[in-house]
Amino acid sequence: MRLGYLYSRYPVISQTFCDAEMLALERLGIELEIGSVYPPLTSLRHEHVSRLHAPVRYAPPQEILKIWEKAAKTTGKWPGALVDQHERKYGPTFKAGQRARNALYFADLFARNGVDHFHVHFANRAAHTAIFLKEISKIPFSVTAHGQDFMKDLGNDELLREICAAAEFVAAETDYSRELLCQRCPGAAAEIYRIYNGIDLTRFPDPYDETARPAVAPYQIPGNAAPRIISIGRLVAFKGFDYLIDACGELARRGFDFTCEIIGDGPLRDDLQAKIDMLKLSPRVKLVGSLSQGAVIEKLRVADIFALASVTDKQGASDVFPTVIIEAMAAARPVVSTRLAGIPELVAPGETGLLVAPGNANALAQALEELIRNPELRSRYGRAGRARIEQHFRIEHTVAPLVELFEKTPAASAKSRQRRASHPSSQDYGVAGSEAPAAAHQIAYLIDRWPDKDLPLIERELGEMMRRGVSIVPFVCELNSAVRLSRVMERMAPWLEFLPDAMVIEAEWRANPALAQRLEEERAQQRNRVPSVTFLRQARFALVLQTLLRDKKVSHLHATSSRALVCALMLRKLLNVTVSATIEPRPELPRAWIQDALSECVAARLSDRKLLHQRGGSFLVDKTTFRSAPRKALGFVSQKIGIDLTAGARFWQEWAKLLLRCSCRD
Repeated sequence: MRLGYLYSRYPVISQTFCDAEMLALERLGIELEIGSVYPPLTSLRHEHVSRLHAPVRYAPPQEILKIWEKAAKTTGKWPGALVDQHERKYGPTFKAGQRARNALYFADLFARNGVDHFHVHFANRAAHTAIFLKEISKIPFSVTAHGQDFMKDLGNDELLREICAAAEFVAAETDYSRELLCQRCPGAAAEIYRIYNGIDLTRFPDPYDETARPAVAPYQIPGNAAPRIISIGRLVAFKGFDYLIDACGELARRGFDFTCEIIGDGPLRDDLQAKIDMLKLSPRVKLVGSLSQGAVIEKLRVADIFALASVTDKQGASDVFPTVIIEAMAAARPVVSTRLAGIPELVAPGETGLLVAPGNANALAQALEELIRNPELRSRYGRAGRARIEQHFRIEHTVAPLVELFEKTPAASAKSRQRRASHPSSQDYGVAGSEAPAAAHQIAYLIDRWPDKDLPLIERELGEMMRRGVSIVPFVCELNSAVRLSRVMERMAPWLEFLPDAMVIEAEWRANPALAQRLEEERAQQRNRVPSVTFLRQARFALVLQTLLRDKKVSHLHATSSRALVCALMLRKLLNVTVSATIEPRPELPRAWIQDALSECVAARLSDRKLLHQRGGSFLVDKTTFRSAPRKALGFVSQKIGIDLTAGARFWQEWAKLLLRCSCRD
């Protein structure tokens, strides 16, 4: 089985259970295709996300998806009846048209890559999108519902019932949430299963395991050092951090020495800091901000007590099964929390920690005091908590029933092949030219910015290559939203692959500091260098592209401009591929750098005949360029009508043969 995962937004640093689940599935040999409708809101990502084999695919910009919608309406692929039905039933705030546009992209992605079934975490926008995706592609789906997603975020029980009815099954993360789901969706109760979230214990060595290698000693408070309290979560109302701060204030009034660190960020940061200042707790209570998973684990390792004062906020949102409590227990920390939702299914009161009524700061302070006074009790609760996680919440155990349900879904490979055969290709969407046949050697066209006035006929060029059997994969690094697309551009747009937004690209850069440093050092050694702004932009593109190109089995890169050549030459070293380039008539990069760069290319098209001096037959005069006023006008007309009047068929044939030779080199 090839399994898809669809998220509204991924990765999210507070949703480590999603990472653990997918990593466990990959370890079981299940191939994944991961899709995210929206990019993450921050560039911080946990270290373990890089261990996923499957890259994350993001939906292209909405202006491109609207072109997909227009094309789908002409080919009968648009789920118009379902969109109209949802707009009538649920109103404009549920954005049925936008959900369907996103579904078009992921239906194409999943079908092309042989996905037999896809799974959605959270009964929210992604689950709504899943209904349209199933309608378009006929690929079945399932959902893991958590709590706040269906209790508050989705905002409509009738839509929740429709999602549950359309899904093959629904996983609820606790008995508490399963009961709520069955109450709201009685018709789907037979297909709603309780499946706990799990944790990868290899990231949390047991501090009491004497056989562990390397040994991780349990943290000991040196001398009379103050006990350390730690809490983790988004700074939002239902996490109850204001009650925790009040409890800390009460502990301070009782004369206890302690420190409390709150890890996380969110909209209440300023309010919480003001409360800390008002209660004169600044020396004791710190808002640490967001941290990577490695840093969080280290904080847990040296803590003495983990506290989470979860409550229900004014809108009815609450924690249901906080992953941070699982992580704290895995780190053998005693837990103080509240008797809310699914928390009692995790924390055994009087065995692994203490639970108090939500919203009761005095009771919270009393529980914390009990643990502050009794180091032996802290140790006993911590050991028992670790044992409870090992017995019930190890990811290998919790993912097993999910895999069993996946295997029961109607995902026969024959049906998958039938779906792919009937699914729209680039030709169905009106892409210029015929679709190139499958090839062992693929060529990536790197387009720095699109549309680009310096590349007036790139759409025509791609079509010419396709017609001549050259297997092209065009990647656009940045969409130029300021330019209105012509009809030719609109026909080409569904075939183009767009890099994700700047936040995803920045996250990739930060996640690979050693590789980023290597690229910077290589630039420093060059005699002629591109400007630092250009380098940093193209280097970020290269880090994202390396995974995508490796996945496409690209053997040759063609840079469509001097800017794109900066990126291509980095990828040449990262992927061991050959590179060619088109150098525009008036490049913005230094001529000396271009001369050096061309020496690393196996072929090129050049407007400047001086650059051709002493180069071989694979370096051509670019007959698609123009300089005089009449030629510029000819190029403008070519762009409008979609017929290249500036270069003949003979030139395109010569260029196609040259590219094919380049792609077949060892």
